[in-house]
This record gives sequence, C-alpha cells and structure tokens, in this order.
Amino acid sequence: MPEIDKDINRLKLIADRFGMIGGVPKKSETDIVQLVFHSVDYMKKRASEKVTIQINQYPDHPVRLQLAKALVEWVIENLLKNALDAMDGYGEIILDVYESEKEVLIDVTDSGKGISPSVQKEIFTPGFTTKKRGWGLGLTLAKRIVEEYHNGSLIVKSSELGKGTTFRISFIKG
Repeated sequence: MPEIDKDINRLKLIADRFGMIGGVPKKSETDIVQLVFHSVDYMKKRASEKVTIQINQYPDHPVRLQLAKALVEWVIENLLKNALDAMDGYGEIILDVYESEKEVLIDVTDSGKGISPSVQKEIFTPGFTTKKRGWGLGLTLAKRIVEEYHNGSLIVKSSELGKGTTFRISFIKG
C-alpha cells in the first residue's frame, strides 16, 4: 500500500508538471541544496547498482531561491536520467552545487559516452534526439524551464567523447 501511495503521488506530480508548461508557474522560496538531494535520492533508487550518484560539493547551509520547485526538480531528474542513459548501466554521476554572491551553479557530471561537438550544437533543439526512443523534448523543456521561467541558464559546460559530459545550471540570486 505505501508503494501504491508513492506511485499515485508521483503520477500527480508528473501531471502537475505538465500543467505548468506553457503557463506561468508559481514560484516559492525553495532550498536548492535540499531540492538537489531530493532529486538524487529519487534517481538513486532507479539506477543500476553499478552506477554511483553522489553530491560532492555543496553549501553547508540552505540556499533559498524563488523557484517553481516541481519544474526545477524535473530538470535535475532529466539531466540525471540522460546521464544514466549515456553510461549503459555502469559509471558515476557527480553533482556539485556552488554558491557565490550573485549566483548558484549546479554541475551534473557523468562518466558516459560524451557528446560530439556537432551534437552539442543541436542538443537543445526541439525534436533532436540520439536515442532510439523519445521525442527529443527533454533538454528543450529543461532549458526553457531554467532560462524562460527562472532567468537562468542551462549549458553543456564540457564534454569529451568516451569520458563524459558536464551540464551546468545557473540561477541568478535575488
């Protein structure tokens, strides 16, 4: 029964997220560090035992930002899911959360296949995908959520074929 309740709550969250796309989502003060930990905990349960997901660096205090929490959580989960897909069942994903006076940065680094420069140019384009399944909307929506709804940025910070990729989310404080 508890697992069925969790599944029902998860489906409600997914429906709520889709309901926010295209509208103006409500933002509330959210601890981004806690949100990152929550997203990692969720994805750890769905990852292969041969994949480690860990948060290496983060502020030791709450970092509060005005966010549409469910949408930002989805962005992080989407980046984690893409990282898992890029690793074919084994490897590591490392998240780092940095805070400066003006911004908060979240780096998501995987030890996957990497992304070629030509694909990096297309990766945020609607409909573009390198996967056999899917519509090629995940990174497009993630970028829109971060940039249009939260005035931040989502970029491929670095990538090396055969070594992995780092995506960076940036939120302006204040």
